[in-house]
Order: sequence, then structure tokens, then C-alpha cells
Amino acid sequence: MTKEKQISVAIVGAGYMAKEHIRAFKDNPEANICAIISQTRSKAEELASEFQIAEVHDSIATMYDRTRADLVVVTVPELATNSVCKTCFKFPWTILVEKPVGYDLADAEEIEAQARTEGARVFVGLNRRHYSSTIAVQQDLAMNDGMRFIYLQDQEDQNRALQAGQPKKVVENWMFANSIHIIDYLSMFGRGNVKKINRIIPWNPNNPWVVLAHITFDSGDFGIYEGIWNSPGPWSASIQIKHKRWELRPLEKASFQIAGSRQMESIELHAWDREFKPGLRLQADKAVAAVQGHNHDLPSLDESLKTMRLIHEIYRT
Repeated sequence: MTKEKQISVAIVGAGYMAKEHIRAFKDNPEANICAIISQTRSKAEELASEFQIAEVHDSIATMYDRTRADLVVVTVPELATNSVCKTCFKFPWTILVEKPVGYDLADAEEIEAQARTEGARVFVGLNRRHYSSTIAVQQDLAMNDGMRFIYLQDQEDQNRALQAGQPKKVVENWMFANSIHIIDYLSMFGRGNVKKINRIIPWNPNNPWVVLAHITFDSGDFGIYEGIWNSPGPWSASIQIKHKRWELRPLEKASFQIAGSRQMESIELHAWDREFKPGLRLQADKAVAAVQGHNHDLPSLDESLKTMRLIHEIYRT
């Protein structure tokens, strides 16, 4: 077997997620992190020193010109994503962008339109799609026919987000910034296209508390989304067919219950989801495969936009 040529990876951003992506790519022998850039150069220099990244740059254009990187990983705050992506779209590398790609739907659609105009090759870091828990459920469901019922529980705290330093505009659109993690499970497990959304308890931005929506797909699958705002609640997902129920709670772990039994049985998770931020190590492999021209299932920018539109419909006023 011919050994693949090592691909070069550039990083935009130097925060928590940038570090986690670096850790994941550093573990893949077919990836070489060649450069990093951040709005705060000192933070980029810190990560470059910690992970032996050869180059720190002050502009994306210079970084591409000097490295000709094959892949760029964009991990910047929501309000910076638009301008950073548009700059990255000007160069012929493959692009992996942390979600959400846009602080709201209009922002996301503008970014996607510019990507199409530039002919950019863009994928989105929806890392929960690459959890070993998610994959285990998908593989099991693929062997079972019949309608699926997807029940999602989401909990969000805008006050805590503000206290953590999140900008007001981002917090006002927190369903895109954070609820995307949960709502994307509808896109993962609901087959076909969304047929109807019944907003049983609609979003009230003036008094956020309970949001409840019933979602149906043209495949016959259906789901319930429950969002609890500024009040205690869990993050969980369950996917049910007639004879079996899967539960992800926490989302990184999977257990199942068979009809006729009251016992939940857990499955063994992949070691990567213990050693790295869950999903990122496998996602790094898939990004490398994408650059090398191999098969992969990284979500495209268009796929991500479908989830953004779903969020918008659930939360529209």
C-alpha cells in the first residue's frame, strides 16, 4: 500500500477549540500543522510554542502564500466567522469551520452564498456527528426498518452566557450558537426532508422559558424538541423504534433498551472520545481524507445550513 503524502494544516484562532483541534490533528500522522494565526498574536505564539507549530502569521493571505496549506481550520468567535470565512474563501485550500457558521440564519446564508460565489470547498465541524455514541446508534438503526421517534431535551442559560463574556448579539441568538448542538440530532436521525413543524409552545424572546415543537419528516419519522431556557434541565437525545430505544445522556455516551426489558445496556465508547474532545479525533481523520480525495462524511456548508434553517423555524416569532 502506498503511503499517503502528509497534508499541511493551518489554524485560524487560538482559543479553546483551536487547541482541541490542534491536539486532534497532531495525533494523525498524515497531518502536519504548519501555521497558526489569531487576532491576538501572543495567544497564537503560545499555542505555536506548546505544539511546535513552525509559523505564526499576521494575515490569512500571508499564511496561505507562505505555506500553501491544504486545509485551514477556522475556530473564531461567532461574530468574526463571516469576515474570516470570506477571506479564507479566496484561497484554494479545503476549509473546516467550527459551528455555527453564522450567528443567525441570515448571517449563515450570506456566508454560504459567498462560498458558492468563490467556489470554496467548505465543511462544518459538527463534531457530535462523529461521536462514537452517535455512530453506534446510526449503525444499529441502519439495520432496522420502521419509523423513528426522536426526542430531544435542550437546556440553555442566557444569563450564564452573558456572564461568561458572550456578546449580547450572540446571546440573543443563542439557539444558533448553542442549541445547534442538540437540534442537529434531528438532522442526524430524521430521514428525508422536514415536512412540518408544529410549534406547540413557541419561543417568547421577552420571557424565555419553555419551547416545545413537533417535527415531522416526509419519511414518516417524527420528533419532539423541548428547550428549557434560563431554568434547570438536561441535555439528552433518545431515538426510538418499535422494539428498541437508544438514549444519549450525556450525549457522549450511548445505552439502549429492548422491548420487554426495563434495563438500559451501555455500549463501549471509542478511546478517542475519552482522550480528545469527543468527535474531534475522528473528524480530523475525515478532514484529512477529504483533502486526500478519499470517501468521507463530513457535513458540507449546505448541510449545516439545513440545521440552521430548522433552528430558525423552531424559534421564529
